[in-house]
Amino acid sequence: MKHSRGPEPEAERPEIPTRLLVHALVREDGIVDAGELYAVAARLGMTDQQVRLCVKRLVTEGGFTQEGRGRKAVLRAVADDTGAIAPDADHVRYAYCQDGGHAPWDGTWHLFAFAIPEARRTARDALRETLLHLGAAPVQGGLYVCANPVAELVEARARHLGVLDTVTFLTSTDLRVGETDEPRKLAAAIWPLDEIAARHERLAAFAGTCAARLSSEEPLSGTEQLTLAVELAAEFGRAMDPDPLLPPELLPQPWPGSHARRLAQECWMALQALPDAQEAPTPRLFRLYSDALAPRGGR
Repeated sequence: MKHSRGPEPEAERPEIPTRLLVHALVREDGIVDAGELYAVAARLGMTDQQVRLCVKRLVTEGGFTQEGRGRKAVLRAVADDTGAIAPDADHVRYAYCQDGGHAPWDGTWHLFAFAIPEARRTARDALRETLLHLGAAPVQGGLYVCANPVAELVEARARHLGVLDTVTFLTSTDLRVGETDEPRKLAAAIWPLDEIAARHERLAAFAGTCAARLSSEEPLSGTEQLTLAVELAAEFGRAMDPDPLLPPELLPQPWPGSHARRLAQECWMALQALPDAQEAPTPRLFRLYSDALAPRGGR
C-alpha cells in the first residue's frame, strides 16, 4: 500500500454536533455567550431550534446553568468538561515527536492478553477501550498488540479497574501472525491503515481550505474565525482520536498523517495570530490546542 502526496482532495465541511459546539465555545472564565453560539451555529448550518434544544438538555443534565434567554443569554459551565473537544495533549505531542524523528521504533512489540469474566463486562470493556485509545489492536480474542511502550499506562488502568491480576504483559521482537512476520506487513494486516490515512487526508484537505481563507486579503470576522477554529479542532480530533500513532518505520511512506498534522499546526498558529484572537475573550479551545501542539518530549 502506498500513499502518494498528490493534489489534496476537495475539503468537506466537518460535521459538528451541537453539543460539541457548545463545549468548544466555553471561554476561560467558563462562560458561553449565547449570541456568539447562535452566530457560529448558523455558519455551521445549525438551526436556532437545534441550539435551543441542545442548551436545554445541557442545562437539564446539570452541565451548564443559564442566565437570560435567547441570544442575550449567558451559559456557565458547571465543570471543566474540556474532554468534549480537547485533544489528548500527550497523544498529540507524541505524534509530533514521531513526525520530527524523535521517537524511533526499537523493534519491540508490546502485547497484552486478558481473560476477564462476563460478570465483569464493564471493566473488560473499559480495559479494551483503553487499549484501543493507546493504539493497541486485537490480534485475536483477548490478545492486543501495540508498537509503542504503553505498558505502564495499561497497568495503571487495569489496577484502577481492579483487573490487574487478569492481564498478561509481554514484549517480543519476533512477532508473527500466520506466515507474516515482516514488521510493515504485520502493521498493514493488524491496523486499518487505509481508513487512518483517509481521515488524515481529509484533515489535510480541510487545513488547506483553512489556510487559503486565512491568507485571503479579505479579513475574517470574529464569528468566521471562531467557526474555522471549531471546524479545524473537530477535523483534527476526528483524525487523531483513532490514530494508533504507529512509528514511521511501520508505515507506508510518505504517510499522510505527518503532512496533515503539519498543515493543521500551521493553521492553528495563523488563527492565534489574528487580531481578534489576541484581543477578544477566546474559548478554552485556543489554550488547549496551543498546549497540545507545543513542542515537548515524548509520551
